[in-house]
Amino acid sequence: MNLRELENSGHIIFEGVVGSQAYGISTPTSDIDTKGVFIQPIEDILGFGYVEQVSDAKNDRTFFEIRRFLQLLQTANPTMLELLNLPDDCIRYKHPIMDLVMVHKERFITKVCRNSYGGYAVEQIKKARGLNKKIVEVGEKIPVRKTVLDFCFTIENSRSIPLMLFLDNKGLDVNKCGLAKIPHGHDLYSLYYSEEHTYRGIADEDSDEVRLTSIPKGEVPIASLNFNKDAYSKHCKQYKEEVEWIENRNPARFADNLLHGKGYDGKNLAHCHRLLDMATEIGEGKGVVVRRPNREQLLSIRRGEYDYDQLVTEAEDKIKRMDEIFEKSELPGALDREFVDELLIKMRKQYYGLG
Repeated sequence: MNLRELENSGHIIFEGVVGSQAYGISTPTSDIDTKGVFIQPIEDILGFGYVEQVSDAKNDRTFFEIRRFLQLLQTANPTMLELLNLPDDCIRYKHPIMDLVMVHKERFITKVCRNSYGGYAVEQIKKARGLNKKIVEVGEKIPVRKTVLDFCFTIENSRSIPLMLFLDNKGLDVNKCGLAKIPHGHDLYSLYYSEEHTYRGIADEDSDEVRLTSIPKGEVPIASLNFNKDAYSKHCKQYKEEVEWIENRNPARFADNLLHGKGYDGKNLAHCHRLLDMATEIGEGKGVVVRRPNREQLLSIRRGEYDYDQLVTEAEDKIKRMDEIFEKSELPGALDREFVDELLIKMRKQYYGLG
């Protein structure tokens, strides 16, 4: 089932605007993301048609089947809890059957929120710093895809020399080179050269391996060669990540991060502090407050008006306070699985008209 099919099916029971729009910290360039819940037809549940989640290509719109939705709620998933507590102006559609969950929304708030919100907050710190590496190393440059030849080195007189430099110094043509494996040598080869014999060269331009050649008897190698395959594989992985990052990044968000020049992604750190603030409020018994009262402070973090180390230190202080509050909190330790099972069965029966 794709998103269009789901929309036309009439089985969506809830949809709401989430993320920065719901928190009240959106900017003119912010995306509008929505999440929601649907109930599949009974035929799909009984047969092989069950799907847990349906999204568009960029995950701007995501819908969870009611069973998956309740499973995530049981684990105090922050996004699912926030769906239950969205401001009224963020709710796009609500089927009456969704009220069977809404009436119990306080019951889904447990001490498990300490780990779900706190753990997610720590991940935002890591992401914020990780993006800085991409900004510095990639920036607006187009990544360069290196070839196998860039990771080949000749070994001569106990020195390692890049293959192409070695050949250039000697005025040799790479296409007239041949390789033979050195027995028991890890990625080691004998390098041969001949103007007479038709050697096959070192590697094709789009190859991931060096190419071996049949060497006539009596030929003497001009050097030993090492193909640093591990480094080449690492480069290929990094190149792929950089290309995907450039293709998928939000141009406006990237420009903002370059502009403030603080070496972190402001959006990630703003969400880190938001999550810790919300977790603390939950531990204090204030519930899930989605629309944030400290909007201006969070926007300042997003704009890069704070130093990274300062924000991390403050986050660590908030984590300590959060832990102390949850230690004393009277919230239940975990949600009763039997309650969730009964709720799921009740919703399906009512939706399918089974009494």
